[in-house]
Amino acid sequence: MIAHHFTIDLEEYFQVSAFASRVARCDWERFESRVNREVGRLLELLAQHNARATFFVLGWVAQRQAGLIRAIVRAGHEIASHGWDHARVTDQTRSQFRKSVRRTKDVLEDMTGVSVLGFRAPSFSIVPGREWALDILVEEGYRYDSSLFPVRRPGGSYGYPGGWPDPHWLARGIGPLAEIPPTTLRWCGLRLPAGGGAYFRLLPYGLVRTALRQCERRGVPGTFYIHPWELDPAQPRLRVSWLTRVRHY
Repeated sequence: MIAHHFTIDLEEYFQVSAFASRVARCDWERFESRVNREVGRLLELLAQHNARATFFVLGWVAQRQAGLIRAIVRAGHEIASHGWDHARVTDQTRSQFRKSVRRTKDVLEDMTGVSVLGFRAPSFSIVPGREWALDILVEEGYRYDSSLFPVRRPGGSYGYPGGWPDPHWLARGIGPLAEIPPTTLRWCGLRLPAGGGAYFRLLPYGLVRTALRQCERRGVPGTFYIHPWELDPAQPRLRVSWLTRVRHY
């Protein structure tokens, strides 16, 4: 039986990339934090099903919620890095990215006493032309990445067309790095996103189930992802475009 990967991008509801034009980072402290109750609900669900997960944690959140991060580790889950402040790789220089992943790794390891080996870029933003980020991850002591989404998305904000859809090793010049991409659905010659997030909420469940069954037939685990705010119907409603409302709420 194949055991699939269940992963959580641990961030506040107001930190998503879709809200970046509405919510400035300098204003984040003004918003109500809801991540404690949201993650508490996730931990309850995971315990009920005797499941273990990987939490890709924003350093900004960890710095303010040390007790929560330690509780996740005590519950037997893995802690990994989601960068410091949800800045996309496409919006960072090499030095900015290095500072972000180093700072987050140091804070999480000092806080929990366990090694942080994994990374997922905010909004899966390691795209063609930004492969230098993978080399920096190896140099900074990371062992695996989960950022290369093997789909083609209009606008190019994320997606790594032609990327291998199953877990595999990346042969970087300075050392190996395991890549664990989000699950996709093979359909009519296309590769479609079906591994979680808005796709899980908006698409029929049957498509997600089919994508996981395809992984099982290939003998590999699928990788599902969710955000804590997706389980929080009472989160504040921000004034954003109708498309963003549909995607987020």
